[in-house]
Amino acid sequence: MSSTPHTPSEPAVLESALPRWVPILFVVAFALVGYLLYANYAQREAFLKSQAEASKKTQAMVAEFDKTNSRLADLRAELDVTTQKLGLTEDELARARGLAQAVKQQQQKSDAQLREQIGAVQADTTTKLGQVTTQLSGTQTDLNSTKADLAAAKETMQSMKGDLGVQSGLIARNHDEVEELKRLGERDIFEFSLNKSNKSPEHVGPIQVQLKKTDPKKYKYTLNVVADDKMIEKKDRTAGEPIQFYVRGVRAPYEIVVFDVAKDQVKGYLSTPKSAAASPPNKTGGY
Repeated sequence: MSSTPHTPSEPAVLESALPRWVPILFVVAFALVGYLLYANYAQREAFLKSQAEASKKTQAMVAEFDKTNSRLADLRAELDVTTQKLGLTEDELARARGLAQAVKQQQQKSDAQLREQIGAVQADTTTKLGQVTTQLSGTQTDLNSTKADLAAAKETMQSMKGDLGVQSGLIARNHDEVEELKRLGERDIFEFSLNKSNKSPEHVGPIQVQLKKTDPKKYKYTLNVVADDKMIEKKDRTAGEPIQFYVRGVRAPYEIVVFDVAKDQVKGYLSTPKSAAASPPNKTGGY
């Protein structure tokens, strides 16, 4: 019986001859191919997605651009209409500009004239003010001089008792001093010149007076005084002596002072109070 070789055992020998890393390599290669396929798919999907988004953005930009073009077209149309309107009123605008320029020039001319007039008025006012100031200074000087004169007049004039025993005011001894009494203004003064030739009383202020007799050597005279419908005789009075008498409604007496006695003529003044506050006292002496 012949023996034959063991054929079935060959595959086992061949199988055991392959290295163990070969299958591992196939697995790794398969996994790598799978990963590459997945990565390629994912990249393709991402590209498609980004392309779609870019397409949307492009469409949005195109739409916005179309809107912008439409707005520009509208603005261009409005500009054309406005240009046409301005073209229709260009002459009117030119005339309006000319008129405005003319008004401006006229206003400038008027302003210049007004400034000149104001300057002239200011200069005239300054001149007049200087004149007024000078006049006021002169007036003040005159007033001061008048005050000084009145003060001097008061010092030279005398006050004495009248024929009724009442203390009189200042007594004037001549025409100049009578004027000083008027300037003092303390009483109302009525200057007079009486002639004996007049056969009827003469009006002197609010009363009447008649000269009856004169004695130039003794400087004496006689008067009739008519007041309150009464006649009062003032006989043989001396020049410079206050003749006093009362009038109804006046507290202070009226006074007559004769400062010059000539032949058939006397000169003097009547002095009356400026106000009457009450009835005069009941005095009859000297009437």
